[in-house]
Amino acid sequence: MVRINTCVFISGKGTNLNKLILNSNTYNFPIKIRLVVSNNKNAEGLRLAKKFSIPYIIYSSNQTLSENKTLIELKKYNINLILLAGYMKILTKKFIRSFRKPILNIHPSLLPKYKGLNTFEKVLKKKEKKTGCTVHFVTEKLDDGKIILKKFFYIDKEDNILTLKKKTQALEYIAFSEAIFRLIR
Repeated sequence: MVRINTCVFISGKGTNLNKLILNSNTYNFPIKIRLVVSNNKNAEGLRLAKKFSIPYIIYSSNQTLSENKTLIELKKYNINLILLAGYMKILTKKFIRSFRKPILNIHPSLLPKYKGLNTFEKVLKKKEKKTGCTVHFVTEKLDDGKIILKKFFYIDKEDNILTLKKKTQALEYIAFSEAIFRLIR
């Protein structure tokens, strides 16, 4: 099986990155993670990149310089797919246009509801009955690209921000991989 060279962008713990790495190490998973990019030099997910010998780049505070450097590295590693996995920075229009290949994001709400940050607070404030995650294509508009798939769960009366986050992350680990299979097939 020919696998798609993939780069994962992270900002934090790297829990989605971990699941993607484990899945990509199975024989039938359609991607190979060749590069990790982080805008946070202290991101715990960078330890995973080191552990699995995956090269990584850390963004500097100069976004233009960092995006230009990243585009060079993406070309060097022949990257054909970018996955935003808990990446807490908005990619510029120039970067998206320059890459010209699919960029997928996993978002912790049922888009188009609750774009951007603080989704769990918004869900609780609006007294939603269900929530979940969405995998979508990245476009120049925030959380607005074509949806690949959604996964949801029903909210319990006892749920709070922390429990919603845990339940959503559990769905994300499944959803991202399913979306990759849908995209590749």
